[in-house]
Amino acid sequence: MFRTALRNVLAHKARLLMTILAVMLGVAFVSGTLVFTDTLGNAFRNQSAKSYDDIAVAVTTYADRRDEKSRAVDAATLKKIQALDGVATATGRVDGFAGVADPDGKLIGNGWTNTGSNFAPGKDGKDAAYTFTDGSGPTGAGSIALDEDTAKKGEYEVGDTVRVATNGPVKEYTLSGVFTTEDGAVNAGGSLVLFDTPVAQKLFLRPGEFRDVSVSAEPGTSDQQLLAAVKPLLPEDAEAKTGKVRADEEAKQAEAALGSINKVLLGFAGVALFVGVFLIANTFTMLVAQRTKELALMRAVGASRRQVKRSVLLEAAVVGLIASVVGFALGLGLAVGLRSAMSLFGGKIPAGPLVVGPTTVVAAFTVGVLITVLAAWLPARRAAKIPPVAAMNSAHAVATVKSLVVRNTIGGIITLLGAAAILGGAVKAGSEGQLLIAGGAFLALIGVIVLIPLLSRPVIALVRPLLRRLFGVSGKLAAQNAVRNPRRTGATASALAIGLTLVTGISVLGVTLGRAVDKATTDNIKADYMVSMASGDALDESALTALEKADGVTAVSPQQAVWLTIGGKGVSASGVTPGDVQQVLTVDAVAGSVDSLGKGEIAVAEKTAKSHGWKPGDTVSVTYEDEKKSELKVGALYKDNEFLSPVLIPRAAVAPHEGRADIREIWVKTDGGASAAHEQALVDALGDNPGMSIMDQQDIRDMFGGSVNLAMNIMYGLLAMALIIAVLGVVNTLAMSVFERQQEIGMLRAIGLDRRKVKRMIRLEAVVISLFGAVVGIGLGMFLGWAIGQTVAKSIPQYVLVVPWGRIAVFLLLAGVVGVLAALWPARSAARLNMLTAIKTE
Repeated sequence: MFRTALRNVLAHKARLLMTILAVMLGVAFVSGTLVFTDTLGNAFRNQSAKSYDDIAVAVTTYADRRDEKSRAVDAATLKKIQALDGVATATGRVDGFAGVADPDGKLIGNGWTNTGSNFAPGKDGKDAAYTFTDGSGPTGAGSIALDEDTAKKGEYEVGDTVRVATNGPVKEYTLSGVFTTEDGAVNAGGSLVLFDTPVAQKLFLRPGEFRDVSVSAEPGTSDQQLLAAVKPLLPEDAEAKTGKVRADEEAKQAEAALGSINKVLLGFAGVALFVGVFLIANTFTMLVAQRTKELALMRAVGASRRQVKRSVLLEAAVVGLIASVVGFALGLGLAVGLRSAMSLFGGKIPAGPLVVGPTTVVAAFTVGVLITVLAAWLPARRAAKIPPVAAMNSAHAVATVKSLVVRNTIGGIITLLGAAAILGGAVKAGSEGQLLIAGGAFLALIGVIVLIPLLSRPVIALVRPLLRRLFGVSGKLAAQNAVRNPRRTGATASALAIGLTLVTGISVLGVTLGRAVDKATTDNIKADYMVSMASGDALDESALTALEKADGVTAVSPQQAVWLTIGGKGVSASGVTPGDVQQVLTVDAVAGSVDSLGKGEIAVAEKTAKSHGWKPGDTVSVTYEDEKKSELKVGALYKDNEFLSPVLIPRAAVAPHEGRADIREIWVKTDGGASAAHEQALVDALGDNPGMSIMDQQDIRDMFGGSVNLAMNIMYGLLAMALIIAVLGVVNTLAMSVFERQQEIGMLRAIGLDRRKVKRMIRLEAVVISLFGAVVGIGLGMFLGWAIGQTVAKSIPQYVLVVPWGRIAVFLLLAGVVGVLAALWPARSAARLNMLTAIKTE
């Protein structure tokens, strides 16, 4: 039976090719993803180990320059650590945001990875953390050093003047040197600026203080001994760990950051394999049907049911093994390609070999072979049931009425359970509702796929008159052929149905959320611009002062983050500019007057006021972050606005209680609205600071809608994967269908159907099957998009369901194109059949 299985694989190479391709795609993504993440994980582990190679103890504090009470390591403590027995060196570090401008004045890097630190030379004048390729480290207030990649991007050489942005105004420095480093921020595509230590302390923390300390040990001193000696000298909130522990933690953080990429790629693999199951099952079902006489003769000469079943499963295992080998090789290429792609997009990947672990190999081959064998199990079971008497005629085994009734009953029950779960999730809402919908979606998708053969007849019957009217005999025959074998049609259409369910659902949800974001921006933001730090850090108050004086500016208000304690409960508040805040943001009063902010009173969001029982005129006792108290009067209640904090308080009331204002964004209104001239005026007012981001309303909409667009792009990638496999499935189905119907096609040719009409018949059959799958997928996807939307509708006031009819029309058009492309080869083969030879074919 093993020899029989091998012979059958070799005898049906062309027909099994599509199955191999489907499995190959899934295995390629599985193996490529695992190799890619293992390779990067190993590279980052090696990088972390290298960066902590000479560090015995790493000390970290969480000191913040805005919080005068936060404890750091002062110079006296650093000297005590340096004086400990067994300490070779102890180096203090302080860091923060520092962005470098390129020759055009734009920020080099992406903001959150642009860092600045201090150059800390030892007795030899060198800093062990950096290797200088040109020049030397900075000395004095007017010089800096840059990492090699940043210097290259900015076209800077030693001696050049470099503009550097921190949280304050832009300053110019002389470039003293260029260095290489294993710093993680630089490897992520950012930049690193080294300042003289007193300069860095003044910029990022406080004079004479360090946020971190790196301690190296003398020979013979263990890391644990040194750790025990250092800990008693540290501030209360400081954290000390051995260099090895810290290296392991950083490596794990880097690997966790790769988790999202890992999930996306495995998602592609999952879709490829899930869709491929139907193609594999369809292929083996047709092969078994075409070999009815052969299998029956095997039974007649003594083969048992188990042997027949084992033969078909062995055939599937061989196909899966071949597909896994090819897919694994492609996966290695995919891993190399992904690594190169990350470098092209600005991510500097640490050097290291390609890592192919035994787990990856086992997983890839197990997935490929197991999926293929499982998909072939039902066809193998049917093959085993073929009675020997079937060898006496040429009729292919057909499904019994009982089997169809059982299938449709099971499919109906599963579909109803899935629909009930989806509706239940939509009613429940929230995260629990989303989990319920996810489970219901899986059941509904499985149930619909089981029911697809039943659905094919009525759905295709609707278009049969149109096909007959437009294409005559070819259209009539195409419609009849599409429903001749409902199981085959359903399995072929399933690939598109799965892909379009995912894509339609995310499109409905994405477009709806996008419209809600646009409406929220339009309804709640009156400002023409929002100014913030590219790094996400707080703005310096000098930026607010500069914007207030800029040409063309009519109103400016920050959203200064403030934390108040009212009635024993913490409340988030925003320090705003009275009079201007109403001009830049929508503050709709429902009681009292927002103008009362100018009198030193506070305004409270409607829901917050209701929860505390406040109303205009009430006086509340407020405790500030410096623990000082005051009495404030509630002057107004306003409609909740996602761009406003629950409490608005005049900046003047907060100023005496905060050392440094925590201003995350500044809203600006200009005379006549946004324009290139006004934007340039703001740029000039801020000193052409590359570290500051100036966004108009469209930029704000794009920022908030970015995650939605990313999710939609991922889903469109999944659609492309489903389309590829759907093409393979339709090609395979039509090719085998043409093989089965050689005699029939020969007879049609003999009675006058010319080659052009034969081709049209096959093409129309493919288009009908593809559009059928698309209609099923789009219908289920719209239902899921509505249900998921209901779970978030309450948290988004502007949420209104939007059906993207234009995109749905494009999806249907793509499905039709899939049918046409898939039919090219089978249609050509059918048209070229010799009618006399075909008529004689059994």
